[in-house]
Amino acid sequence: MDSLTWVIFDIMGTIAFAVSGAMVAIQRRMDIFGIIVLAALTAVGGGMVRDVLVGINPPVALCNITDFMLSIIIAIIAALAYSFWPFSPPNKAFMLWLYNMFDTVGLASFTITGMLTGLSREAGNPYVLPVLLGVITAVGGGILRDLMAHRMPAVLYKDVYATAALLGAMVSCSLQTVTDTITMAWVCFVLVIGLRFSALHFGWHLFHPRSDWKKRK
Repeated sequence: MDSLTWVIFDIMGTIAFAVSGAMVAIQRRMDIFGIIVLAALTAVGGGMVRDVLVGINPPVALCNITDFMLSIIIAIIAALAYSFWPFSPPNKAFMLWLYNMFDTVGLASFTITGMLTGLSREAGNPYVLPVLLGVITAVGGGILRDLMAHRMPAVLYKDVYATAALLGAMVSCSLQTVTDTITMAWVCFVLVIGLRFSALHFGWHLFHPRSDWKKRK
């Protein structure tokens, strides 16, 4: 595994998900402690689940405080920025765009760190572990964030979210025999970003059988 590539995307994902976690906490009217908790949980939660699954004990986030400290700093900056520049109702669309942008960058970045972690472990099938770890790392923190904020995890019912991470990791893993790690990582990043923003722009959703049943009635 290219450690530099892993670190770069880990930092990108930590910053992006810390911002998205802080924004959810602010929207739920949490205090500064709640904002820090949600930002940190979103930023490191998926990575901790990934590490436990592959037997990295204790998880990297508990040994290297960089991600924790970075998420705390981002949470404080976000809280102060919101205090000095409160978003009034006419700016809700911009707030949503900002949230989606950071959340998508975090999704793509952590898909890569999870995939690269899986590729570094020799575990039989060259696709299953990297792809699953990529998806788990990408969506795990967001699921924990939504549960803490008393929201149904968005990944379970709206937009093309986990599917973008899944497809990005699968396509990138298929290139492992013909290209280098850095190229694989950037292909994954561009693909996940492209799929996610396309889904948001065009309103793509996965099949909802309950919605179709209501229409037939």
